[in-house]
Amino acid sequence: MDFKDYYKILGVEPTADDKAIKAAYRKLARKYHPDVSKEKDAEAKFKDASEAYEALKSADKRAEYDDLRKYGHHGQPFQGPPGWQSRGGFGGGGQDTGDFSDFFSSIFGNRGPGFGGGGRSSHSAGRRGQDVEMELPVFLEETLSTESKKVSFQVPHYNAAGQHVSNTSKSLNVKIPAGVTDGERIRLKGQGAPGIGGGANGDLYLTIRFAPHPKFDVEGENLIITLPLAPWELALGTEVAVPTLTGKINLKIPAGSQNGQRMRAKGHGLMHKAGHRGYLFVQLKAVMPKKLDHDVKELWEELAKKAAFDPRENF
Repeated sequence: MDFKDYYKILGVEPTADDKAIKAAYRKLARKYHPDVSKEKDAEAKFKDASEAYEALKSADKRAEYDDLRKYGHHGQPFQGPPGWQSRGGFGGGGQDTGDFSDFFSSIFGNRGPGFGGGGRSSHSAGRRGQDVEMELPVFLEETLSTESKKVSFQVPHYNAAGQHVSNTSKSLNVKIPAGVTDGERIRLKGQGAPGIGGGANGDLYLTIRFAPHPKFDVEGENLIITLPLAPWELALGTEVAVPTLTGKINLKIPAGSQNGQRMRAKGHGLMHKAGHRGYLFVQLKAVMPKKLDHDVKELWEELAKKAAFDPRENF
């Protein structure tokens, strides 16, 4: 079963409003309607556009789809996030069934005009379980990793009268989405409290919190590190091994660099949702020796006499 990017199919941005989505669908429907179109694969393209519009025209369905979109790439096999279960029960063969594909049915079950006129599925029966909210501390290095992160939390259980009766511990292996940001809220569908009377499970919401890093500060998708340098390194120039999240890089400091000056290294920041990494900004900091022995002090005094430099010329 391949993932379908419904925004890409309609040719709109994920931020498009309802009006833009509707207009894009109508344009494609006129172009590819099998009764009038002579385009190659018109029927398949018409069905794709119809399915995309069905998924995005409803605020609830769109929100549900947007949560899963972080984990898929158009045309590539889709398995969903940890703990996610297909509603359609298909084997992932990627063949269309009725008006909608396996992919659509795996997300929305029987909710669509192609399945009995859009009636709600049995998942909506009974009382829906309570959502669970928790904050998830994430190290900056983990935002670049493809490894899953183990998350443990408490799931509340309620009786038919809606009274809380117990908690159970639950653990999941969660893959941190590429480009995740501090404070972002991630939804794991069906991982909250169990429903009552056959109702659907609640959801688990994870709020990402970047753990403070001993070396790096975060500015959007960029990182900042302060690099200590001796005064003569700033004056004469040097090359320094600078830490990044994935190792060290050699950075050339030009002669005549200034205290507080920023240099940048492309592609060594955090991952952006668009697939690229931000900058690592290296802020130069002059560090003076705390103690000067007699010989070194004489050199500083000689430099002060010979250097034609007034730091307060424009003060």
